[in-house]
Amino acid sequence: MIQFLVRRFVKNYEDTENTDVRTAYGILSSVVGIFCNVLLFGVKFAIGLLMRSMAVTADAFNNLSDAASSVIGFVGVKMASKPADKDHPFGHGRMEYIAALIVSFLVIEVGITFFRSAIDKIRNPEELAFSWISFIILALSVGVKLWLSVFNRTLGRRIDSKVMLATAADSMGDVITTSATLASIIVCRFTGANIDGIVGLLVSVIVIWSGISIARDTLEPLIGRGADPKLYADIKELVESYDGIVGTHDLIIHNYGPGRSMASIHAEVPRDVDIETSHEVIDRAEREVSKKLGIFLVIHMDPVEIHDARVLAIREKLGRVLRALDEQLTFHDFRVVFGKEQINLIFDLVVPFTYNEQEEVKLSQQVMALMQEVDARYQCVITMDRSFVAEEE
Repeated sequence: MIQFLVRRFVKNYEDTENTDVRTAYGILSSVVGIFCNVLLFGVKFAIGLLMRSMAVTADAFNNLSDAASSVIGFVGVKMASKPADKDHPFGHGRMEYIAALIVSFLVIEVGITFFRSAIDKIRNPEELAFSWISFIILALSVGVKLWLSVFNRTLGRRIDSKVMLATAADSMGDVITTSATLASIIVCRFTGANIDGIVGLLVSVIVIWSGISIARDTLEPLIGRGADPKLYADIKELVESYDGIVGTHDLIIHNYGPGRSMASIHAEVPRDVDIETSHEVIDRAEREVSKKLGIFLVIHMDPVEIHDARVLAIREKLGRVLRALDEQLTFHDFRVVFGKEQINLIFDLVVPFTYNEQEEVKLSQQVMALMQEVDARYQCVITMDRSFVAEEE
């Protein structure tokens, strides 16, 4: 069924890096979500009124908030697909994140409203009017929500959409809440214990937590997070695969919306190679890597020494010193300036974010002391740096 919908409504559905294709996936997800959730709201609301059940009514309005979320998602996807203009040279892709953030606030608001209603229901309980037909219809709604969760997860993974994956998680939350509601009805039917208000309270807490989770996942790319380790490895491997590029560092990736990323990286080239030759390699790498990974890549060229035995020996000694201090330490932009009385070792030292300012100062002193044990003429000129790659979970 999922594959049928994708093939029927998404043109060139396999080209998931194409902005138009991503937009079509987003529209399909939103339209299906609106249809299913409006249908579920109508059915559950009617059942809630007939059974006088707070839990069922709360669950119904949760579905209505999901439908509203799909509407906002639809608008967000359409706005995100707008091309770049003079005021927004990087496009409007982040509108999708903003839409998801609005959705999360709506979900939280619905949860808070029904939290209050559930408290009142606990204080003033009403007898439930049981109906097997209503029970069966609610059970079927669980199946619909389970399918919606699988549907959005499948599409979300296919186009790497955080919004769709969040929607999938929200639908799975609805499966849990409706199942809990069914459990309360069964308990009341066979034991006479009315736990409708308590279950309604639990449902509202799950709804609130779902909204908070969506907000957290959406805020991360808006605030700015480190580069995905896999994407970092892919860019690094591809750039370093070109003859004439001997290393890379300082990769920064800017996210301007799903499928819209700009990256910059420093590529190390032999200092004794003609600059025009190296520049030609850099230009080719920019074009080909950008096309292959679907990003806009800018490469900065750094000339490095790869033949001078003295420089290479000092570089190796520095590497051993840093690994002895902390295996997480790395360095780049290494240069050596030989003088009559001292030898300057100039480099950028990449330290983990766990290091504070005092620890960085202490580390610099330790590196200096250990290198001077090798040769008293060494003077380290260190620039502290950080990695822009997210830590793997």
